[in-house]
Amino acid sequence: MTAPGRPEAAPELVARAREAFGWGEDVVVTAGPRGALGQIWRVESGAERYALKEIFAEPPSAAQVVAELDLTRRAAEAGVRMPASLPDRAGRHLLPAPGGSWLRLYEWVDLRPVDPAGRATPGELGALLARLHRCAPPSSAEAGGGRPHPWYDRVPAPEAWERAAASGARWAERLARRLAWLPELTAAVTPADPAALVVCHRDLHPENVLAGPGGGLVVVDWDNLGPAAPARELAQALFDWFCDGSGPDLGAMRRMYDAYVREGGPGRITGPADFSMLVASRLNFLLLQAGVALDPEAEPRHRAWAEREIDEMSRLLPDPRWLAEALELLGGRAQATEP
Repeated sequence: MTAPGRPEAAPELVARAREAFGWGEDVVVTAGPRGALGQIWRVESGAERYALKEIFAEPPSAAQVVAELDLTRRAAEAGVRMPASLPDRAGRHLLPAPGGSWLRLYEWVDLRPVDPAGRATPGELGALLARLHRCAPPSSAEAGGGRPHPWYDRVPAPEAWERAAASGARWAERLARRLAWLPELTAAVTPADPAALVVCHRDLHPENVLAGPGGGLVVVDWDNLGPAAPARELAQALFDWFCDGSGPDLGAMRRMYDAYVREGGPGRITGPADFSMLVASRLNFLLLQAGVALDPEAEPRHRAWAEREIDEMSRLLPDPRWLAEALELLGGRAQATEP
């Protein structure tokens, strides 16, 4: 059943989950947070509460789930908090659902957003990222094999944007203006040195780092983990948290970076290429959402979500001048803040 007056999960999805996880007839499912690629459903089964994640996009591979369980175990031992992934009655951490989506189950944790402007936020984030990077195993390949995903170090070709920019959609003109920056913005985007890669979360934006019941940081949504250079994930996190589209908060970036270095984080921002992950992932995400918004066969709920994501990401695309300002500030700080 579902709670009255709330968005409802499809009955066949609830039935599939009940069967897989052994829930009774009294299970209550209500809508939780939604992301670009998935929906969280809050599940109450007797006295137990769970987070059921419905994945709309391509699900993680079996090898990626194994890598996630390994990294989250290491991270937990290093003091990082996250909701535990829970298997179904057959021991699976990923199972197909009706309609082509996929399901994962986690323990429910009451979470709330972290205020980027909070006095303690930069230091707490820097320390968190340092713990994640210190415990991460080296890896120059995606889980199951293959070079690091081009999403993080390759940008779309100029012609890939033509359909979206000329679509006549309400956001097309703004997108076209932002695309004028692309040659300068993407000039330094390059693959990272394979020897420098470790297994990283790769998606540590504010919707995936939240405050738990005691106020401590909790990391969610590990589905995109894979090889990345620590410096590049650090640079991406700095802009995810402390650049709202009107320019970077250089003071907050400095405090987060200093905390990361003090806590033993291995990454150091030393050149324009360290922003490759930031630039490539934002451009690839923007192009993906433009494709969804213009796809007449996409579900209306997915097209509507894509429209909102396009508005936000068009605003958040970094100005090349902001990258230069951050590099000037941070490039010389590592030596001064070494433990």
